[in-house]
Amino acid sequence: MKLISTRLTISLALCLATLSACNDTENKGGLIVDNKVEKGQMKPATSLPKDAAETGKENFARLAIDCVSKQYPNKISHVLNSQQDVKSPQQLHPSFYGCFDWHSAVHGHWMLVRLWGRDEVPNLDAEIEAILDRNLTDGNIAGERQYFMEADRDSFERPYGMAWLMQLSAELREISQGQGPKADKAKIYAKRLAPLEAIIGEKLKAWLPKLAYPIREGTHAQSAFAFGLIHDWSKIAKDEGMAKMIADTSMKFYAKDEACPLAYEPSGEDFLSPCLMEADLMRRIMPQDKFVAWFDKFLPNIPDADNDDWLPMGVVNDRSDGKLVHLDGLNLSRAWALEGIISALPADHPKRATLSAALTRHADTALQNVSGQFYSGGHWLASFATYLTTQRGINGPAQAANKTENAPKKEMEKSQ
Repeated sequence: MKLISTRLTISLALCLATLSACNDTENKGGLIVDNKVEKGQMKPATSLPKDAAETGKENFARLAIDCVSKQYPNKISHVLNSQQDVKSPQQLHPSFYGCFDWHSAVHGHWMLVRLWGRDEVPNLDAEIEAILDRNLTDGNIAGERQYFMEADRDSFERPYGMAWLMQLSAELREISQGQGPKADKAKIYAKRLAPLEAIIGEKLKAWLPKLAYPIREGTHAQSAFAFGLIHDWSKIAKDEGMAKMIADTSMKFYAKDEACPLAYEPSGEDFLSPCLMEADLMRRIMPQDKFVAWFDKFLPNIPDADNDDWLPMGVVNDRSDGKLVHLDGLNLSRAWALEGIISALPADHPKRATLSAALTRHADTALQNVSGQFYSGGHWLASFATYLTTQRGINGPAQAANKTENAPKKEMEKSQ
């Protein structure tokens, strides 16, 4: 994995330059032009930093800082039961009203918590804590919880946004297991988030037994990706009931799958690979020997030798188009799925070299395309980049406050 980490480091450096260049086209006078500020809303964040000494992760964090309190533009997915339900995004969602849509606001907060908790962006700690103090209050979370309890809201953000909310909770739970001021603050945030975590957990447990078939699409509804995030939360939260439901449902849906049609991917608006996300889920669920046997049947046509033609990257022809730019996210999520799969294969597995080469190609290209040039991608791609570069789906409990990190992560830091 040392080679992969080095290549990711190079990509982060290139990404930094891209972010800084994009900043010149989007901002004037140090403030984001279109970040309308309403009464009671946070002042717009300063523009993306131009200091070449700042890391790519600080630039990623800036994208989230600039959007989690940016209410407009906003795409709401909202059932109106009466005229009383006609409200602004912030009135509907007191905590997660920014970043264009609810799920992006949630994983924008997750990204900030992830980087803050791991001491990745110390220059931004104060800004991040101010956002968390403002948005993750008892009152705001109560409002979010109430939204989920209203009529005809059972399917709201199911499963994608729900899974990211559980991932945010998992991150706070992990940080709170450490020592020091951040662990203490994380305990407070986790306690505040707990009522929303609980109601979403209840809704997921009610939904899973009723789901008759897997959802195999490449966007928000995909079940395999969501199951992976929920599984990781269940292990950290020690929710054995949820862990069993996810494992049992995954085995029922996917254990007999063979010859996944990877050549049919991607569809034109995918940001998740149906085949690779399924494999990344099953390596979490199955013991290594059973996973290897399953994987060899599931993707039997991977060449043994490195082949640049295998798994060509998704092509984006217009990054200002909110749907077409999904394919930048696909390249990022493919990279982390490939890394997850590799982590579960034995060292002598004949497909490792090909998978590693594909991982490096996807990461190198995709990280360079994470920027704030267009809000269509800028409001969410940095979260995907952070999930990849911090190896979130692979790392166990981070013990973030104690700075316990794995070897690839340390190698990346040395190169920066």
